[in-house]
Amino acid sequence: MKLSRRAFVGGALAAPFLAGSGLAQSRGSVLRVIPHADLKNIDPIWTTAYISRNHGYMIYDTLFAMDADLRPRPQMVDTWEESADKKTWTFVLREGLAFHDGRPVTAEDCAASLIRWGKRDGMGQQLFTIVESVKGRDAKTLEIKLARPYGLLLDSIGKISSNVPFIMPKEIAETDPFKQIESAVGSGPFIFKKDEWVPGSKVVYVKNPNYVPRKEPASGAAGGKIAKVDRVEWLYIPDPTTCMNALMSGEVDYYEQVPGDLAPMLARAPGVKIEVLDPIGSQGMLRFNHLVAPTNNPLVRRAIAQALSQKEILAAAVGNPQYYKECESLFPCGTPLESKAGLDLIRPASKEKAKETLKKSGYNGEKVVIMQPTDIPISSAFALVAGRTLRDIGMNVDVQAMDWSSVTSRRAKKDPVEQGGWNLFPTWWIGGDLLNPLTSVALIADAGKAWPGWPNDEKLEALRQEFANSTTLEEQKKAAAAVQARAIEIGTHVNLGTFFVPVGYRDNVRGMIPSPVQFFWNMEKVSA
Repeated sequence: MKLSRRAFVGGALAAPFLAGSGLAQSRGSVLRVIPHADLKNIDPIWTTAYISRNHGYMIYDTLFAMDADLRPRPQMVDTWEESADKKTWTFVLREGLAFHDGRPVTAEDCAASLIRWGKRDGMGQQLFTIVESVKGRDAKTLEIKLARPYGLLLDSIGKISSNVPFIMPKEIAETDPFKQIESAVGSGPFIFKKDEWVPGSKVVYVKNPNYVPRKEPASGAAGGKIAKVDRVEWLYIPDPTTCMNALMSGEVDYYEQVPGDLAPMLARAPGVKIEVLDPIGSQGMLRFNHLVAPTNNPLVRRAIAQALSQKEILAAAVGNPQYYKECESLFPCGTPLESKAGLDLIRPASKEKAKETLKKSGYNGEKVVIMQPTDIPISSAFALVAGRTLRDIGMNVDVQAMDWSSVTSRRAKKDPVEQGGWNLFPTWWIGGDLLNPLTSVALIADAGKAWPGWPNDEKLEALRQEFANSTTLEEQKKAAAAVQARAIEIGTHVNLGTFFVPVGYRDNVRGMIPSPVQFFWNMEKVSA
């Protein structure tokens, strides 16, 4: 197998790096994983970071969980009941639930955890606008009383991605939701070894010997969570080529996100397999700042959306057509709420049409600042292609290079571009976070609660509320279509298309679960 110069150099660097990081230690029942990011924060309620979410799934459990068909299924719950007026729900916890310190999980722990989650998560905030009370009726019975019927209660407490309503001990869950917790005591299938945590290098989890899994087969985030290895190590390696060589040499077992340009080489490597586990994929986004000129002008936002071609952007950012597809719906293609509503305003992509709209907007050469996260290759390419396209339609573009952490800090600024502000930034979300108008933070249009970009539109908020009030799938589809049409009309963001990030693993690794989220239970290493 021929290797590129990048791969050759990476291989030369790999040996000393791996030796220094402890990768060559005894194998045993240990799954060694290269995660997609470094774990810096262990509170999955305080942050939406996916690496913190994945950490949460290792050590915590949930009342309900989404299965492979994205339907909420009981997880910590044994039985549940809805009152005749649909306003009181009771949930009985199943037997054998215990925290890692040995204490039994109680309904009061669950109530406190839901309350904290509901103050940070968008879907949780929506739910708690109608929650009159949530409490433990007794040690094993959780009661939720609503002001009115709410068809999305189970979907909310079973949501699959950030923020996930993980269940924590009551005294931990009572921490101010805007303050990070330091505890990592959960009741899930793995225990976090905080004493072995080396930020920037290594995270260790060990099997929870007292965890009682459900009897059903694993399906998405639901079903039996069986820890089949004694120890899982996340080994953060920032250089992709070093990651590739570590997997090829067998120093690691699993590489969570393989860059598209390395996937063909890994696919040909002896003992290595490449696979896409996420059936939904991730959606690229270009986020508008609604407060700062010139993107505070809705016609400028529309012109930008009209100009950008998913086909061109995905070809540049992902490259291999095997790992991307065009999908214009704001809700992932192939999921129940996929829609074409509102697309006639911006599609098909046309630079000529965009120039006409830009002229109508009154745009007069004002600078447009695009933040470019250079350490995230896909998002970096998004920024570069967007910058080139906007210049093609006559805009004065300034693409400013920085790392992702700088983007996340700077995007909180509401200052004009002349004072360090911004107009656009690229990012992406897994499809599991975009399934409906309540899970997608990009669609929040209350400026006081919105994601950076701060759209403020009463009509869009009213339409999101209509979706929340829907009780049937047909009602939900109609409401979601109306939300999408309004979001496109006002320009909350631009959908840059869908892409799929493959995983890489040694051929003796078994039990991966197809899902938008990476799970490590049910995975095992078998003898050759």
